[in-house]
Amino acid sequence: MGYTFDFGAVFDRAPELFWGSLGTLGLAVAGMILALAIGILGVAARTSKNKLVRAPVISFVEVVRNTPFLVQIFFIYFALPLMGIRLSPTATAIIALGINGGAYAIEIIRGGVESVSKGQVEAGFALGLHKADVFRLIVLKPALRAIYPSLTSQFVMLTLTTSVCTSIAAYELTSAAQRIESDTFRSFEVYFSVTAIYLVISSLMMGIFALISRHYFNYPTR
Repeated sequence: MGYTFDFGAVFDRAPELFWGSLGTLGLAVAGMILALAIGILGVAARTSKNKLVRAPVISFVEVVRNTPFLVQIFFIYFALPLMGIRLSPTATAIIALGINGGAYAIEIIRGGVESVSKGQVEAGFALGLHKADVFRLIVLKPALRAIYPSLTSQFVMLTLTTSVCTSIAAYELTSAAQRIESDTFRSFEVYFSVTAIYLVISSLMMGIFALISRHYFNYPTR
């Protein structure tokens, strides 16, 4: 076929791919933390009896879940400066990832919260626990155990979504790969290597999530 594979150019630029991988992990972890915070707070508002509290959260979830992430990150990147708020590409990427992941986290966590029986909640109030303590100890922890696989899968997907952040010049693995590809013109070798790195990152994260599950959620339910 006339094409000679040469991975030497990729190996020579391996440090850039390494730092790009760290950039991806940094965006992913920061985005996950923000998404989880939005998810928990959003569920508290989503399950409120007050329609004025529920409605904005429902609208937020629908808008985020029904628009492309690329459009969302462009909107944040170009809209915030119009309001006098100027952020770096990395900060903008973290906010966009957190908002996107948070919308999905709200629905995932809500499903877990609604799986907790009302009898357990009533028992918590009967013991004199404050509403916040009932939500944290009786509702949230069992709910997180129930939805942990779905939530962690969403976080792995969020990690892979960081590749879109190169569109606003945020430094991560895909942006590093684009620079290497433009310098070496070794598109196949570069993106084959990047694919392998993303697989390693995803596998590593799934392994970490499995360890956390065994440590924090491995207790009897009855």
